[in-house]
Amino acid sequence: IDTARKAMKFHREIPGYKMTPLRALPNLAQMLGIGGIYIKDEAQRLELNSFKVLGGSYAISRYIQKKLGLTDEETTYDYLVSEECHRRLGDITFAAATDGNHGRGIAWASMKLRHKCVIYVHKETSQARIDAIRRYGADVHVIDGNYDDAVRLIAEDAKKNGWTIISDTSWDGYTEIPTWIMQGYTTMLLESQEQLAGMGITRPTHVVVQAGVGALAASVVGFYSALFPENPPIFIVVEPDKAPCVFESIKANDGKCHSVKGDLDTIMAGLACGDPSPIAFDILSHNANFFLSVPDYIAARGMRILSCPLKGDPFMISGESGAVPLGALY
Repeated sequence: IDTARKAMKFHREIPGYKMTPLRALPNLAQMLGIGGIYIKDEAQRLELNSFKVLGGSYAISRYIQKKLGLTDEETTYDYLVSEECHRRLGDITFAAATDGNHGRGIAWASMKLRHKCVIYVHKETSQARIDAIRRYGADVHVIDGNYDDAVRLIAEDAKKNGWTIISDTSWDGYTEIPTWIMQGYTTMLLESQEQLAGMGITRPTHVVVQAGVGALAASVVGFYSALFPENPPIFIVVEPDKAPCVFESIKANDGKCHSVKGDLDTIMAGLACGDPSPIAFDILSHNANFFLSVPDYIAARGMRILSCPLKGDPFMISGESGAVPLGALY
């Protein structure tokens, strides 16, 4: 929890930071016979409309802190964007593979720090997502294959070109930066707890969260397991049935990560991942309670419920990946 507070302290220094809403759906909850449904609405997160920027920006800040030997007190947003910091660092190229929002967050942070950025996307990535990344000055490469192929290729190319990879998935020998990214996401969870407390709710009884490589899900599960060690919520992890890498790894029941092959063709583009992140899987396999693999129409239903709510419930715009937990709950 101290780590989460450190991440939040950094994010609060970023110009434009504000707490995103935790929206209640009381009428849907009543219809389903549930005490309450609360959704963290990330559509207004900084200028990127996604929680992913929390992880990417925090990981980059920790990377620079370690490289320059800074203390926590010295690692402020103002210092990171300063001329002195840039001079001490020299030229860095930050690199990542992405399905969209992670790459956009890395491109945004790189632009703010005046460093170069290279992003690899797979061939099924929509042009709108590619354009959104390029808007922040990144050099975007579209590669043949799926997301996992992009991860493997950028790891190889980064070695050749001296790039610094800021990846939200881990692999053998690469765990520190993905851990920082998961820690960065906890700002969103600290906010949620403040907001629940303001409504007189001590803790959620159930938490439903989506998984791609598992980084967000592990961050959520790890945070609440640390906050309520004696009585954690029930954790339900949801994935697309076209890319259920965490689900299949749990089903194998041997404690190992297993890959899902194929084109991973799901409308949940942000979750179209064939290889779980080992450090995320370790957290999920020991702490989460249920794992669901669902067809695309479940995500589409979640989007429709949010955009056409019951009278009196708030209207929300969500992408497919963000809406699938509600679709699964419904």
